[in-house]
Amino acid sequence: MPLMRKLVSTDAPGVVLLPRLIVGGVFLSEGIQKFLFPGELGVGRFVKIGIPSPEFMGPFVGICEILCGALILIGLLTRFASLVMIIDMLVAIGTTKIPLLVSKVFWNFAHEARVDYSMLLGSLFLLIAGAGVLSVDARMHRETTTPKKDTP
Repeated sequence: MPLMRKLVSTDAPGVVLLPRLIVGGVFLSEGIQKFLFPGELGVGRFVKIGIPSPEFMGPFVGICEILCGALILIGLLTRFASLVMIIDMLVAIGTTKIPLLVSKVFWNFAHEARVDYSMLLGSLFLLIAGAGVLSVDARMHRETTTPKKDTP
């Protein structure tokens, strides 16, 4: 099966729209906020937590979250966008939440990590399940797998 067909194939039910709306909406919102509040959520935060090249990485992560969030919302290239956001969440957890676990008590970590953990699992679900039947991916998959009728 060609790569593009694998990326857009899905036999998940329409109810997958709900996790797509949650995951895509949160990532889109967070990406936009990195530009609206760069000192607190973008470059300034990346400087504070020690991310290398924060002047580049802050906007880069913001753009990735905006683009991937939008792709997930409409169900286009959902598996690819989910994989990118899984990487995003693993870095976020590793740089901001694991240090909490090391320096504080477990419950502080659990409280602070709840959204990141939820977004990681939501993205993992979408990577495995795909976008579902109510998506651009499903429409593209139908168009690439439906035999075309010869017209005289």
